Amino acid sequence: MIETSIIEAQRQALEADLARDYAALGERLARSGIEIADLTARARAFAVAVPSWGTGTGGTRFARFPGAGEPTNIFDKLDDCGVIQQLTRATPRVSLHIPWDKAAPADLLAKAEALGLGFDAMNSNTFQDQPEQRLSYKYGSLSHTDAATRAQAVEHNLECIEIGRQIGSRALTVWIGDGANFPGQTDMGRQFDRYLGAMKEIYAGLPEDWRIFSEHKIYEPAFYSTVVQDWGTSLLTAQELGDKAMCLVDLGHHAPNVNIEMIVSRLIHAGKLGGFHFNDSKYGDDDLDSGTIEPYRLFLVWNELVAAEGVPGLDLAHMIDQSHNVTDPIESLMVSAMEIQRAAIQAALVDRVALAGYQESNDALMASATLRRAFRTDVEPILAMARMQAGGAIDPVAAYRASGYRAQVAETRPKVTGTGGGIV
Repeated sequence: MIETSIIEAQRQALEADLARDYAALGERLARSGIEIADLTARARAFAVAVPSWGTGTGGTRFARFPGAGEPTNIFDKLDDCGVIQQLTRATPRVSLHIPWDKAAPADLLAKAEALGLGFDAMNSNTFQDQPEQRLSYKYGSLSHTDAATRAQAVEHNLECIEIGRQIGSRALTVWIGDGANFPGQTDMGRQFDRYLGAMKEIYAGLPEDWRIFSEHKIYEPAFYSTVVQDWGTSLLTAQELGDKAMCLVDLGHHAPNVNIEMIVSRLIHAGKLGGFHFNDSKYGDDDLDSGTIEPYRLFLVWNELVAAEGVPGLDLAHMIDQSHNVTDPIESLMVSAMEIQRAAIQAALVDRVALAGYQESNDALMASATLRRAFRTDVEPILAMARMQAGGAIDPVAAYRASGYRAQVAETRPKVTGTGGGIV
């Protein structure tokens, strides 16, 4: 963990300027009838989960270049996640990936509690073959033509549920790489039927208070057809499985130019929006930090979520899911958490009464201007004040760099050499 003296020294250096910025923003918001203290309380209540695997260096299909002090096991990863939470006060839970993070549940709980962390959704892995694995997933897992291979994949998911049950998780996220690389390689209808059959077996193993999230991805590693390729197939899956099945929206898993905020609206309408994997992308997939390319789109997604607050049954799980190829993963995860929090607070600024009026009168210009006004409001003083009030750092990245944490862990963690392609 970071020495508290570093956070306190930064507070002493920056608090006076922050107080002035906060007061100025508060006066400006008050003219619109908005209480800055209410927004600060909202910012303090904000939480997004950190993926354990995100604390390591990512990679492309061609290469991976590990950084200094890479975590080598789940306990190193939890240490890094503890630092992220300590400085941002916005990431109190960690999402585990099995078998990468497999360890004795009692040890996981003890470590997390020592760091002030909890656990979010569990993530299964049937897109890779593991050393001890009997049957290969080269041609699929939950949708494989071989019943024994499907059974192996189902059993793995049930194991993830059991581990999660023991550490306080209440959800399972299922993403599969199943699909085809050539036309005619598979019967797409029968393949989907096999997937649904396997998912029903997993669903039957859910504890009463658990949910299962179906995650879609348009391509990769299957480059011709993918079993769960878009939100429509994900919705079909969730509707077929039952009330505990929901859809997970990853911001990077869509076709180019898809209107993601409309997908969010439709899934809310269907009562099947379960949560998000936040990231950003330029060309495809989810390789960039949140808010890097399209911060306005992130804001528009949150606009739908804020507008839907109070909808019966809407209980969303939020998690970051991104690859850090050239940055310090801890820094990227902190910045992403703050950008996601920023969009959430900006969306709370939208004058919804005015917006509804412009929409009803078909005033497209003023409706759009209402959203832009909220998006253009610099809410950084609110975010920084919320962090400071909660005991975090006013400037998390600066505090992290001043701490020398990366250099310290690099002295004790084994050096990781470069590997071939593939994500963490």
